[in-house]
Amino acid sequence: MQKFIFVTGGVLSGLGKGVVAASIGLLFKLQGYRVSLQKIDPYVNVDAGTMSPYEHGEVFVTHDGKETDLDIGRYERFVNERLSAAHYMTTGQVYWNVIRQERIGAFLGKTVQVIPHITDEIKRLIRKPLLESGAEIGVVEIGGTVGDIESLPFLEAVRQMKDELPGDDTFFVHLTLLPHLSTSDEIKTKPTQHSVKELRGIGIQPDAIVARTELPLPDSVKQKIALFCDVPQDNVIEDPDLPSSYHAPICLHENGLTRCIAAGLRLEERELDLSEWARRVDAMTTAADRVRIGIVGKYVELKDSYISIRESFTHAAIAEGVDVALEWISSEAIAEQGADSLLRNVDGLLVPGGFGDRGIEGKIQAVGYVRKHQVPCFGLCLGMQCMAIEFARDVLGLRSANSSEFDLDTPDPVIALLEEQERVVQKGGTMRLGAYEATLRSGTISRESYGQDHIVERHRHRFEFNPTYRERFERAGMQIAGTSLDGKLVEIIELPSHPWFVGVQFHPEFTSRFLSPHPLFRSFVRACQSSKPSSPRSSS
Repeated sequence: MQKFIFVTGGVLSGLGKGVVAASIGLLFKLQGYRVSLQKIDPYVNVDAGTMSPYEHGEVFVTHDGKETDLDIGRYERFVNERLSAAHYMTTGQVYWNVIRQERIGAFLGKTVQVIPHITDEIKRLIRKPLLESGAEIGVVEIGGTVGDIESLPFLEAVRQMKDELPGDDTFFVHLTLLPHLSTSDEIKTKPTQHSVKELRGIGIQPDAIVARTELPLPDSVKQKIALFCDVPQDNVIEDPDLPSSYHAPICLHENGLTRCIAAGLRLEERELDLSEWARRVDAMTTAADRVRIGIVGKYVELKDSYISIRESFTHAAIAEGVDVALEWISSEAIAEQGADSLLRNVDGLLVPGGFGDRGIEGKIQAVGYVRKHQVPCFGLCLGMQCMAIEFARDVLGLRSANSSEFDLDTPDPVIALLEEQERVVQKGGTMRLGAYEATLRSGTISRESYGQDHIVERHRHRFEFNPTYRERFERAGMQIAGTSLDGKLVEIIELPSHPWFVGVQFHPEFTSRFLSPHPLFRSFVRACQSSKPSSPRSSS
């Protein structure tokens, strides 16, 4: 059995197609179906790796090293499964594949066209994750908005699939906006009608309409949508504004989305237990104690740039029974104003990853402040490197220590380029990407947090801790808590003399799940809670 659920969007972007797709995946997985989730992005980039956070938010990395859109991370957090490169598709990837085939003569002299060659490749890539995983249901989110010229080949491909497959093997969910006009106190359906008209002009009739709305939908509005958009009234699903994305599966299920999809695909609607999910959703608002954790980065005005970190704290907070209040602090502001005024009231500090030298000195100042004031500190990738640079400058006395990423002429490159990266010129997909194994040192915070000696975590970087300085760091009190299996690469550093000072070269935020929080985030939140000062921290 292979069934396909296609999720499209209308009126405007940012309505939450990824949340709807992830919710559908979760709801059918909880019924015992094997589910695959896939995101199609219509931009010409081959992957998301070279895009700035200002363009597309966070770049999420899969276990097998694919740099993807942040929705792949959302899928993993919801369904608690590991997705692969096959679950992500772009226009650039599709054309890249077809052009390479054309160059080796695979089309036997034929004229290569959007139809059938591009659409055939799209259909092949849509089927691929189901074939690889043995999934029974494929949930496919088509990025962009109906009417965008970039999405047309993908919509044409899924239209063809609808015609090629049996009638009960495809189901189209269209997410749209119902704006509320406060002046007349009306919920307007006309944008939805036009969006569906655009979709029907392409040859696709939606089977269900998920309506984003600020207010409850009266039956009269549902009747109007059903009439003008030619869908059963029971298949007009209310999708109200919610406190968090994790409320969505419960809301969509209660409003009938699971039922109408199961009926349309002629699937047995099995018993579905959302009790544990609901318990954790309720726990998001019932914690009595609060910790304030500062996140010092250079994209703090763009919260989606750190979405996996934000969600990892949500997961850990629920597990630890504490409310985590995140304070987004610009690293450039710290460089200009000093760390004391901006960090005095935080109970913990996280320094995230990133690229480029903008804001680096602010991050280093922030690390120095919390190290000296015994405030729990968690460094991720570049954050770990900033911890090493600050320690080298202040403790080892290497005043000009730096990363060769930021200063090629530094006399003390405590962070240096990986040897295999030295001759790399091409930017896309050439970093140390995906899952790598590491061993943990006994008696460390990391070993205690994971509860095991061997871990697998995801990476995305070119620069590493310089092993030339390893012995000097350890003599000065910095512990190498984790290394690559061969012992050559430093994966984790810790300060045993500090309440909680851990830097990791990898990205643990990529493997935290709503139902399975990451152990390092849990340990960090616990440390922030136990180390909270009883009075405001004095300036130094």
